[in-house]
Amino acid sequence: MAWNNGYVAGAAPRADMQAAVPDAARPLPQYARDTTPENPWPVHVLSQHFHDAVERWPATWIEGQITEINARRATSVYITLRDSTQDVSISVSGFGAFAQMARAFKQGDRVVVHGRADLWVKATRLSFRGDDIRRIGTGDLKEQIDQLRMKLKGEGLFDESNKVPLPEFPRTIGLVCGPGARAEGDVITNVRLRWPTVRFKLQYTHVQGPQCPPEVIAAIQALDADPEVDVIIVARGGGAFEDLIGFSDEGVVRATAACVTPIISAIGHEDDWTLIDLAADVRASTPTDAAKRVVPDVHEQQQLIANAIGAMRMRIGAMVDNEMRLIEGYANRPSLTQPQTMLERYEREITDATQTMRIGLTRVIDEEQLRVEKLKATLTALSPQSTLDRGYAVVQGVDGHVIDDASDIAVGDELTITLRAGGVVAQAQSVTQ
Repeated sequence: MAWNNGYVAGAAPRADMQAAVPDAARPLPQYARDTTPENPWPVHVLSQHFHDAVERWPATWIEGQITEINARRATSVYITLRDSTQDVSISVSGFGAFAQMARAFKQGDRVVVHGRADLWVKATRLSFRGDDIRRIGTGDLKEQIDQLRMKLKGEGLFDESNKVPLPEFPRTIGLVCGPGARAEGDVITNVRLRWPTVRFKLQYTHVQGPQCPPEVIAAIQALDADPEVDVIIVARGGGAFEDLIGFSDEGVVRATAACVTPIISAIGHEDDWTLIDLAADVRASTPTDAAKRVVPDVHEQQQLIANAIGAMRMRIGAMVDNEMRLIEGYANRPSLTQPQTMLERYEREITDATQTMRIGLTRVIDEEQLRVEKLKATLTALSPQSTLDRGYAVVQGVDGHVIDDASDIAVGDELTITLRAGGVVAQAQSVTQ
């Protein structure tokens, strides 16, 4: 289906709108008072007239407080300037030298800016283009927050020792945010994309204005008292410096520091800062960043598990292969293929021991036999029989006493004479001395 001049091709425009479509050949009215329903100005003509009118406005100096500054590019800067007495803001843009000067400023600074009104034709949007900027002091809010920060820091509320680690796999997340806020969708959507099984318990509060601090305090305390909540996220989208001031409230900071449940602050954008960021256990640059920090990525965890299973299988496979090699080595050993070889060493040991024992016993017997022979020779040499064998005789009296002196014998005594072979009993006939 083709489109032509804002209408569907083939369909006739309504009669009351035909005249509203200017004929390209028809001249446009020169002045606004000359426009009619049949011959109106196109939007770009009106926008150009606005631009031409704004161009004639004089340059001026304006005063305000910087609530937001974006100087990421070296050649351009965009500032939101707020009236310190009224809730009125204006967008200030600048390029070139002005952008370089503006890089020295930050949120909360009170400044005066010189420039002139500027209208962007494409969006018919009015802003202020600066060409000079000067500091006139630090904003009251910024100064108050700095004083409160130093006070709470001195009490130890921001110490690293007070912070607790986030649970690795939370089951229930407590979320403090504005009702229907984009931050809620950013957190819940990104968390469930990463870890679908997680549950949420929501606490809706005002995220700016005087109602913000007490409601945020009550929400933190309620979630902290809930035993099912594993971690708490306090989230809010970006905004002006004053819009985020509720999260620098002393009560909010103290409630955050006293929270036992791990708590993440996700207030504003990366360049924004509040005191709750210092008291929280983890500071996330955005609500989306908080979602990435609070839960792991299920796909990464699945990959880790797959890698662990693969590594485990490799190790088990290597262990089994090693054991198989050991078994094959044992099976191929001669002691198993030819079990009798296991006895050969012991058989040799027994044979050697038997031989050694025989040699030892033979030596002992020979030595003892030689000793017996020596003792026999000695005994033979000392034996009276040897004397008798040489022809001598042993004379004994009746009492068996050996007589070796003739005076011990009287005539008529009976004597026993022992010869080499046998003995003789005799009687003494005479005694000679």
